[in-house]
Amino acid sequence: MSRQILVTSALPYANGPIHLGHLVEYIQTDIFVRFQRLRGHRAVYVCADDTHGTAIMIRAQKEGIPPERLIADMAVAHQRDFAAFGISFDHYGSTNSAASRAACDGIWAALVAANMVVERSVERLYDPVQKTFLADRFVVGECPRCGTKDQYGDSCEACGSTYAATELKNPRSVHSGAAPVTKPSRQLFVRLESLQPFLTEWTRSSGALQEEVANYLAGHFLNKPLQDWDVSRPAPYFGFEIPGHPGQFWYVWFDAPIGYIGSTAEWCQRHGESLDAWWRNPKCEIVHFLGKDITYFHTLFWPALLRVGGYQLPRRVQIHGFLRVAGEKMSKSRGTFVTAERYLQHLEPGWLRYYYASKLSPRIDDLDFVPDEFVGKVNSDLVGRVVNLASRSARFVEAAGLAPAYPDDGGLFARAASLGDTIAAAYEGCDYREAMRLCMTLADAANEYVEGKAPWTLKKDPSRAAELRDVCTVVLNLFHQIAIYLAPVLPDLATKAGRLLGSAMDRWQLAQQPLVGTPVATFEHMMARVDEAAVAAMFVAEAAVPAAVAADATGTAAPSTDGGEALVKEPLAGTITIDDFQKVDLRIARIVRAEAIPEAKKLLRLQLSLGGTATRTVFAGIKSAYEPEQLVGRLVVMVANLAPRKMKFGVSEGMVIAAGTDGEVFLLSPDAGARPGQRLH
Repeated sequence: MSRQILVTSALPYANGPIHLGHLVEYIQTDIFVRFQRLRGHRAVYVCADDTHGTAIMIRAQKEGIPPERLIADMAVAHQRDFAAFGISFDHYGSTNSAASRAACDGIWAALVAANMVVERSVERLYDPVQKTFLADRFVVGECPRCGTKDQYGDSCEACGSTYAATELKNPRSVHSGAAPVTKPSRQLFVRLESLQPFLTEWTRSSGALQEEVANYLAGHFLNKPLQDWDVSRPAPYFGFEIPGHPGQFWYVWFDAPIGYIGSTAEWCQRHGESLDAWWRNPKCEIVHFLGKDITYFHTLFWPALLRVGGYQLPRRVQIHGFLRVAGEKMSKSRGTFVTAERYLQHLEPGWLRYYYASKLSPRIDDLDFVPDEFVGKVNSDLVGRVVNLASRSARFVEAAGLAPAYPDDGGLFARAASLGDTIAAAYEGCDYREAMRLCMTLADAANEYVEGKAPWTLKKDPSRAAELRDVCTVVLNLFHQIAIYLAPVLPDLATKAGRLLGSAMDRWQLAQQPLVGTPVATFEHMMARVDEAAVAAMFVAEAAVPAAVAADATGTAAPSTDGGEALVKEPLAGTITIDDFQKVDLRIARIVRAEAIPEAKKLLRLQLSLGGTATRTVFAGIKSAYEPEQLVGRLVVMVANLAPRKMKFGVSEGMVIAAGTDGEVFLLSPDAGARPGQRLH
């Protein structure tokens, strides 16, 4: 049954360029949206620039232009960068729009009618240089709870505490660097305590939140009375003036999420749709993607506004972690703070989409951009294992086309078809890492078939033309299946595969039936290999980057920005001699049997063949990453001369080689064509 899904990403702040940290979120969201469309569901993806606040006002003043001009220019730059990475918005708006203003007015009127708005005087931090009150996100200092430096004025990333900005130790203004002073200010507050029972119930029982998010809210916010929410800022301020309160403006965090509704309203107006059919329809699934730094805004304040305003609550709030580079926060001074524009000067966007997908799980773990891993994943997985299938077979059947009937392939196509639902479930659960792993297992099986059949050898014998056509029909159909499963991540590759094979590539179900008797177009280049030098050139020190490119401020409504410390490379282990290394006997082995050990948390028992009939038993700590049945038949690299080790579950007669980051485990696989028993040199 077709579903109706409204999807949003957190609104990027209109005070700086899109960078690699932002793109974690927008690529993750776009993959989800493209997957839902492939499954036949109606998925609408809306977003907007978050345009209000002190930071926008001050930057516009410094540049000598009106704030409206600044946000208009930034909107063009943001949408240009998103388009370059294939982000498929249905509508991209602005919080500084009539539609957003109308939505703010409606929710505000509902809050007033519910007697949830109160006004009182409070002490606020004031920048004596810029002569403006400071929003929480524009003052930094030491956490009053744990002492961590460079924390924002509302919460600490290190210990998770929340506090008032006036509690920060040694505070300073993000705008001027000056030490702020305290001044009294008349402020409007929304009283949330009456909604605490509802919020407690919703965060726990709705199924909208990841378990770790629900636990975080319960332990930090809902275990005590909710504080009133400060939702106004005094002039001067760039934003919407509050009805009935001259000189008072809605705080950016009030109107920013309401921008989701405003952007949807604009899309509805353009397409003759009803806003209520999307935001007041229980059958419509509202899904938000956002970074962990803005969790409580979207899981406490936002549901409260929706509840009072009579809107549908989100069916799902998918939260992700920060992006780091080689284990460290992004750093301008070391060149690891990379804008989308700079990335595109050196590398292909599809590479980043796949790399992020290969690391994104349903959890809120931080992602680590490791340059060597990035190069290896793209070159090995995409070029060596996927595109290689088409490049090594298509040219042999350009004249004849695919065989009129699907040949016997030993069950390869049927196996890939049967995995379709499993891969789909991984996408649905935002476990893209698992979806990519499953796709690569299919690619490995297909490449093993290619190596065994050697179509380049069949081509040399005209009497075997029919066999050659059958082999290429199998290989191209396996490639077609994998390209469909990868289409949410790599839409450009799917388009090229469609042109090659005459396939629409627009429905998940296309992977269930083989293509037969159809033409094969001339093979076109599908993907280049990553040049390590290009990756290195992208990461340069700030001194070599124009200031306008390197500059960016953390936005109050932006997804995870995560600027910070310098890149510190992990020290190398102690050196060994070539004689030491030659003592290690690395051999190609095939997994002929794999089984889980129920009483072991990490171990699988593997039976490995080095050729011939003899096998060896190896216990491998890869249970978290691989299902046993998916390993059978796979080629791995084994340390063949490791002394046997007696373990609780038996004797381990060697070791398989694997690598990992961020808690992941990846078996090292030899290139196609390797044979069990071969020694690595």
